[in-house]
Amino acid sequence: MELKDRIAKIRRMRGLTQADLAEKAGVSARAIQNYEGGTRTPKKDILAKIADILGVDEKALASDDEYFVIEANEKYGSKGKAAAKKLIENASALFAGGDISEEDKANVMEALQEAYWEAKITNKKYTPKKYRKDQNSEENSGE
Repeated sequence: MELKDRIAKIRRMRGLTQADLAEKAGVSARAIQNYEGGTRTPKKDILAKIADILGVDEKALASDDEYFVIEANEKYGSKGKAAAKKLIENASALFAGGDISEEDKANVMEALQEAYWEAKITNKKYTPKKYRKDQNSEENSGE
């Protein structure tokens, strides 16, 4: 079951409409429709609010993989989100038909996610000096 399905299912179990959940979470009803339709993914802070309103832990709503994609989207935008999704899909394909324990799968996925974050930091685009904020002048202005 995906995030979108879990939000909808738990919301209905709690007797809330999409409008009720939206109002309590401080988002539009359209946003909840998009989350439940799978066309948008809530940001981490909104996900935390929704989980609190529904009376569940964030981990009950979003799997580690889904949370990884949400975080990649927040840090690196739609390209980061797409890359994270592709990484998850490709890594999941490695396990298809194999005899590997769930714990081992989780460890491999965690290692891949850590490698993704390290690669993002290492491969950060170079910004020429003339376009960078002058850190020296900022440090000196505080003296």
